[in-house]
Order: sequence, then structure tokens, then C-alpha cells
Amino acid sequence: MTTPLQARPVPDIVTALPGPKARAHIEFDHAWTSPSLPRAYPIVPARGLGCRIEDIDGNVFLDFAAGIAVNSTGHSHPAVVAAIQAQAAELQHFSASDFYLPIYATAAAELARIAPMRGKSRVFIGNSGAEAVEAGLKLARYHTKRQNVIAFLGAFHGRTMGAVSLTASKAKYHAHFGPMLPGVYHVPYGMAGLDEIENRVFKRLMPADEFAAIIVEPIQGEGGYVVPEPEFLPRLRELCDRHGILLIADEVQSGAGRTGKMWAIQHWDVEPDILLTAKGIGSGMPVGAMIARDEVMTWGPGAHGSTYGGNPVALAALLETIKLLEGGLIANAGVRGREIMDGLKPLVDRFPGLVRDVRGKGLMIGIEFDSGETAEAVQMQAFDRGLLVLEAGDDCVRMSPPLVVSESEAATAVRLFAESVEAVAVNRRHAAAEVAEEVAEGLAAPGVEAAG
Repeated sequence: MTTPLQARPVPDIVTALPGPKARAHIEFDHAWTSPSLPRAYPIVPARGLGCRIEDIDGNVFLDFAAGIAVNSTGHSHPAVVAAIQAQAAELQHFSASDFYLPIYATAAAELARIAPMRGKSRVFIGNSGAEAVEAGLKLARYHTKRQNVIAFLGAFHGRTMGAVSLTASKAKYHAHFGPMLPGVYHVPYGMAGLDEIENRVFKRLMPADEFAAIIVEPIQGEGGYVVPEPEFLPRLRELCDRHGILLIADEVQSGAGRTGKMWAIQHWDVEPDILLTAKGIGSGMPVGAMIARDEVMTWGPGAHGSTYGGNPVALAALLETIKLLEGGLIANAGVRGREIMDGLKPLVDRFPGLVRDVRGKGLMIGIEFDSGETAEAVQMQAFDRGLLVLEAGDDCVRMSPPLVVSESEAATAVRLFAESVEAVAVNRRHAAAEVAEEVAEGLAAPGVEAAG
């Protein structure tokens, strides 16, 4: 009889990692799946509940990666499961692009209600973050009748053709796929980038009135969980207003309550013209959305659509997720985030030179190290101890647990992470060798970045 997952201690590692079943599955996986898929470490999940993940060998992990910041309400939240089951029993698909699907309009109205823009908004619903980015890019060009767009170095907006043209976190994402979408200009993230826009881009490269939009992550995700200067987003909003440029906030990773507010941009009291959401807004179901001011969504029938976008089962999860976020999970993200940050910040003084920074808001927390190799080694040491975290940027490890995380789970994660850092500090050569061994066996990929 299977032991209920909530009855198991967490973490609870009962085999060498990876276990024998996991090794067998990884070999099977490598035979059939696209080699483009990066795998951070050799976990093969079987079931989950809350912040717990059990692999196929019976090992229980404390999940502080949440499926790359997706499982906002935790794994298999009973209310979300019930909503999915009820909807699946009634209607699983009926294309909202071509017909009037009731739950689509209901979800659109809910997303418009929680949007950070005053006044009426309209919503287009797709299947992923990258699709939301593509929709936002198309709408910005359509509405303004301008072609050019500015994005930021370090940004990750997805891997579809338009989205990857905006992405500038790693050069490998562009390799062998060129030419990229024309008319995309990249500047540094933060105040230095705004100076470059005004003094180089607008003066030397392209006039301001040729730009449709500036797309920004209020807190950079794959770039390393980078929190900008306090004046950055307000000044960016002013710059866009001055030149008639649309401001697009990519909240795919930072939104849905993760930072202690529904949207990260609300920490700076800035309203975008277009907001993009996915990941945590559906608790793991494939859904993404573009929310735009009513006066911006000026395109007509056929300008954009999606066969599967707004799938009824995914939208049932989305609607239940919003209830749970507003019912206490956003507040919990703020409280637990402060506890975790307070527990991690002493690592900077405890391991000088090795740990360079601890930053973030809510449960979007980044720990910066002296190198990418150190970050990878700490990530693997955490995995060995039953704690799932994930790299971000060049030299950062992120913590993005489900928003249901408890005080005791937060304390356990801080303890295990500190032990992982200490293990690397004491014997860096051994820790690096373990990572190299995992990579050589095909069990992990170096320099992993998440899918959009």
C-alpha cells in the first residue's frame, strides 16, 4: 500500500540519487525525446502534493523550484484538482477562437479585473508564456503601426521566433536560428539601459516615433532574479508616455502572486499598457494570456487566434488559482519570502567572496555566487540533500517555491541550502567533480535555463 505523501517526512531520500528506476527511465528518455531539452538534474517525478515531490524510486524532495515557478498553488492542490475534474467531465475542448465558449469570457473578465491597469482591459488567452509574448508583440505593432521594439539584455521571453528575438539571456538561444526578427534593439537592464535608449538608440539608431513597444520583466527571471533600481520602472513608464510607445510587462515568471503582490510591477505603482501572464496563473495547466488596455486592443476578427487557447480545463484551473491567490497565498508569499530572505542573507558574510548577493521579492529569491560553476555545484548539492532549486542567469540559484510553502518548510529549505553552500565552500573541487560526472553520464546539463 502506498504511503500518503503528506505522511512522509520531507525530504526523505531512500536511495542513492538517481535511484535505479530513475536511471532506467533517463536512459529510455534519451532514446526518444528531443536532444534540445535541457535537464538540470536527474529527478524523475511520480507524484506531488503541496511542496513535496516523490520520484519513481520513492525519494521525497522539498520542491523550491515549483516546475520553474509554475506550481503556484502547490502540487495537486485539492481545489484545483476538483475544478479540473469537474470541467473535464463537462467539456474538454471547444475552440474559443471560432465560437462563444462561456468559460473563456469568464476567465477574460477575471484576468481584466485583477490586471494592474485602471480602466477597462481586454484579454487574449493562449497556451503558454511564449504565446502571450507573441500576442503582445503582434498587438503592439498592429495598434501603433510601428515595427521596432526595445528589449533588455538578460531578458528571457521565450523560444518561439518572435519571443526568442526579444530574448537576450544567452547567445546560444539565437545560434543557428537566424535571422532573428528585424527591428529588435537590446539595451542593458536598469537605469543604464534607459540612458542608452535616449542617448544612443533614439539619437543614433532609430527615432523614438518608430518604436511600437518596450518589453520588460519587472524583475528579471532567467537573467538571474534581478530586481531593478527603484526609479527604473517609473522612469521607463514616463519615457514610453513621452514618445507614444507601449509598455509591455512580461509577468510570466514574476506574476500570479509570486512576489507578494498579484503582479511584480505593482511594487513600483506602475501601470503597463499590455501585461503578459502564464506559468503560475494556471497552477501547472497550459495557459497564458495577454491583457491589454481596451483602447490598445484595436485589432479585428482574424488578426490573431488560437485553436487550443483558452482550453476549458486549463481555464477551470486558472479561475480556481485566482481564488486561492486572493484567498491568502499572495499574503503567504510575502511572509514566507521575508523569512527565507532573512535566513539566507547571513550567507553573504558567512561565505565572503563565494556568496555575493541574496535578492528578490516575496518567493522570487535569487542567490548570486562567484561563478556559474559554483552555482551549479550548489544546485547539485541541494539536490543530493533532497532540496530542488534551479539556476538562473550566469551565476545565480533561484528559489521559487509554491506559494503554499509553510514556515517549517521554509526553515528546512534555508538549512539545506546553507549546508549545500558549506559543502561547496569546504571542497569545491569535489563538488565541481560531482557536477561534471552527472553531465558526463547525461544526467544533467550545464548552464541550464528554463523554458518560456
